[in-house]
Amino acid sequence: MSASAMNITGMITPVRRAAAGITPEFYFQKAIDNSRLVRVADPRRRREIRVFSASVAALFVVMMFYAWQHFRALEYGYQIEAQKIERERLIVEEAGLRDPGRIDLMARQLGLESPHPGQVMQLEPDMSGVPVVAQASTFAVISAQ
Repeated sequence: MSASAMNITGMITPVRRAAAGITPEFYFQKAIDNSRLVRVADPRRRREIRVFSASVAALFVVMMFYAWQHFRALEYGYQIEAQKIERERLIVEEAGLRDPGRIDLMARQLGLESPHPGQVMQLEPDMSGVPVVAQASTFAVISAQ
């Protein structure tokens, strides 16, 4: 029998179980009219909900601020380590570029030669105590030809 055949004037609905030998259960429908019911607002409950919502929102803001600080600190740590590695690489590169043998080899490839005596002039600072803005001195220019 189908469920529609068992429905007697819309009042009784049979429910069958899968197991054999168990008697069917019947549920009776009741017509309840809730159209005249009005829900009364409870100010105490409403205040509790507002306080709870504000507390959860404040906790969320605090947790997000903490997480933001934490992840920024991690990011700064990674940046510092990357800059330390870059600094070490630049120090090694600078040491290689300042190598006098390398500089001499490149100068000879460009056709330059070591200075002759008298071509190099050492500049000594003035020890009189008065700061010198500019000073002209005589020097000789020797052509390389």
